Amino acid sequence: MYGSDKAVDDSERTAFRKAEKKYKLYYDNTNTKRKKKPRAVDLSEVIDFKCILESYNQNNELPAGVFKLTSSFGTPVFGLDSRPGFYFIPGALSVEEQCQWITESLASFPQPPNRTNHNAIYGPLENLFAAAKEERVLVEIEQPRDIVSEIDSVHDAQINPRWKFSGELDKSCRGDACKSVSASVLLRKLRWCTLGLQFDWSKRSYNVSLPHIKIPEALCCLAKRLAKPAMPPGQDFQPEAAIVNYFALGDMLGGHLDDMEKDWSKPIVSISLGCKAIFLLGGKSREDPPLAMFLRSGDVVLMAGEARECFHGVPRIFTDTESAEIVDLESQFSREESFPFRDYVRSSRININIRQVF
Repeated sequence: MYGSDKAVDDSERTAFRKAEKKYKLYYDNTNTKRKKKPRAVDLSEVIDFKCILESYNQNNELPAGVFKLTSSFGTPVFGLDSRPGFYFIPGALSVEEQCQWITESLASFPQPPNRTNHNAIYGPLENLFAAAKEERVLVEIEQPRDIVSEIDSVHDAQINPRWKFSGELDKSCRGDACKSVSASVLLRKLRWCTLGLQFDWSKRSYNVSLPHIKIPEALCCLAKRLAKPAMPPGQDFQPEAAIVNYFALGDMLGGHLDDMEKDWSKPIVSISLGCKAIFLLGGKSREDPPLAMFLRSGDVVLMAGEARECFHGVPRIFTDTESAEIVDLESQFSREESFPFRDYVRSSRININIRQVF
């Protein structure tokens, strides 16, 4: 799902792919001994709903193609004439709420039985964020062959005795006899985890037989409140599954459709946390030129109905001090016990997207 830029002639690129290439992070060719300098990018065509909100609050005017939805929210909900079913709620979450869900996304959500991208190689990992804070190392433990065979025959075992976190690498563990990786590296390579009903990426479907726990009640209540502007009259949103995406500098989420749920009239509730990003919202074909917009920490996007048929993706996040726009988050994470969360969010973005499956 995380895309890479392959050598493809521009004439062979779709309109969506060209937009991804336009906004993707590239570096200028400079002396490798110096810090790499990001290549300048033209952001003049990127829709900025924060500026739209400020302008609306000052003069009650909106740019062409943007409308305000009547809602009970403390902040306006905006829509786009060209994308029915798409809604943008700038600054929907307070700084305190943002910090709460950043903390949960790192410390709680990746906990087993919730699956992560690490399951395929290491199996379920307990307390990854705590292990990274403590500078621990994940070590592969040699097992007798009969035990290894038994483990390998069990799909997604709840406990994987082949790997364990250690305070430091065992001196007897040398060369190929023992594999190890630091918890901090694993945390930085965390790309997704699933909440509630578990999504099987290999089959692109929900697997109700996989062990799971329900989405936390507080997150369900938040999602229900946020979803109201995009819900059919008289109906309530029922959060049943969520995918949490983790972005580091240079990561991108390639253009895709979220099409595995049964009822597309129900919205996907997408919450942005951490560093600012660019979001691309295309049409029903990859050949339709996408709209680019900024996503900041605390912004919420709703996609329902026709918007569910639109290709979308994230070609870039911004981690430099000027562009990331996370000063308020850094101030909120000012206590010593919060430093690990502050350090993580300074170079990362988290996206929680919540779905009604059935």
